[in-house]
Amino acid sequence: MRARGRGATIALLAAALMVQHTAHAQPAPARPAADGEARISALEARLEEQARQIEALRHYVQEQRADWDDKAGVDAWRLDALRARGGATDAASMRPGVPALALSVAQEAGQDAGGQLPVGQAPEESTRPPEVARIFDQPGVLTPAGTLILEPSLQTGYYSNDRVALIGYTVIPAILIGLIDVRQVKTTSVTAALAARYGIGNRFEIELKVPYMHIRGDTVSREIFTGAAQDSVFSADGSGLGDVELTARYQLPNKGADRPFYVVWLRYKARTGKDLFEVTTDCVTRCVANATGTGLPLELPTGSGFASLQPGVTWMYASDPVVFFGSLSYLHNFARDDVSRTTLTGAPDGFPQTTTEYLGEIDAGDIFGFNLGMGLALNDRASISIGYDHSMVARSRQNGSDMPGSVRVVLGTLMLGGTYRISDRTSFNIALGAGMTRDTPDVSLVARLPIRF
Repeated sequence: MRARGRGATIALLAAALMVQHTAHAQPAPARPAADGEARISALEARLEEQARQIEALRHYVQEQRADWDDKAGVDAWRLDALRARGGATDAASMRPGVPALALSVAQEAGQDAGGQLPVGQAPEESTRPPEVARIFDQPGVLTPAGTLILEPSLQTGYYSNDRVALIGYTVIPAILIGLIDVRQVKTTSVTAALAARYGIGNRFEIELKVPYMHIRGDTVSREIFTGAAQDSVFSADGSGLGDVELTARYQLPNKGADRPFYVVWLRYKARTGKDLFEVTTDCVTRCVANATGTGLPLELPTGSGFASLQPGVTWMYASDPVVFFGSLSYLHNFARDDVSRTTLTGAPDGFPQTTTEYLGEIDAGDIFGFNLGMGLALNDRASISIGYDHSMVARSRQNGSDMPGSVRVVLGTLMLGGTYRISDRTSFNIALGAGMTRDTPDVSLVARLPIRF
């Protein structure tokens, strides 16, 4: 447009010069021959000078038009390439002319005079879910193909609960004949784990997680009607390998950037940790060495005691500027046959005597769970997430019948976390959980440091 305007201006200027030349060419009053020849020579010289100026302007307009067309075409082509591949541009590539075109071609091919140039990657916005701060166990974004991620983590939790046991009978509702056992249970756990994730394909990954746990429990109790003047504290702890987990995840094909992303996964938890049936339990009833008969384990287990299989699905939906996510899962615990436990009989310390108590078939309750959350990116490095995790645990069964004292349990946890990207290969994630029900741990804190190789 600008070049065409300049061309029109030059055309008008040429027409004016021609008119002026015609006017000067009209017959003049009779003068001496010498003056007429001098005047004609001056006009011819002036016309030649104006013709040279017009020719220079014509060349200038042609150069500007070629330069404009070349720059517009190259920039449009580069813009399309950047939209398709992403990546940063060099300031030199914005220069007009042939050098800019050559540099753009070199960038497209991935090479220049110095060697290889990064030109970005194929578009992933429509095939990969957006990154959010992780607050739940299952991540929402899969590992790229051929990439290994090692994720060391450290988790700590605290649980406190009160328990009141009435052992006796009542004469009237206000009078109890027997024992009242009031207990306050406090449990603290620390779990260090190393998880390894490897991307087999663009939509499939596997993960192996190996935890090491240390757990300590303190039970504070005082029995009324026994003459006890102070609280009794029964402490136990345990350390060792936890239950190893193996998980496979697959991302379903996405139908568009405005549709949710779905990742289906299957987790298997092995029975590698020391379970409750492998530790020695204090005498259940009163005995000689332990007058209280707590019935509590002398060593706390580091595993659940049951192998389990948990299928689930995780979804993510981007609605700028936030990302909504959640998951739905069902954990099935495999029943165990011929289960027994070792119980202390009350022999003096140093010479403990135990007996084996046969329990038969034990079937731990299955767990149905779901969670919901939303994430917000603060900048290109930091993001935060908030969510809620809910689990419903079914009653445990023994020999086909509900175990005495076993009830359905509801666990609810409010989650808050954030992620900071330290570098292109490393980020730091922290998540805080607050228990919303009496059966849920009061507080849990987990820190993760995924490293990409």
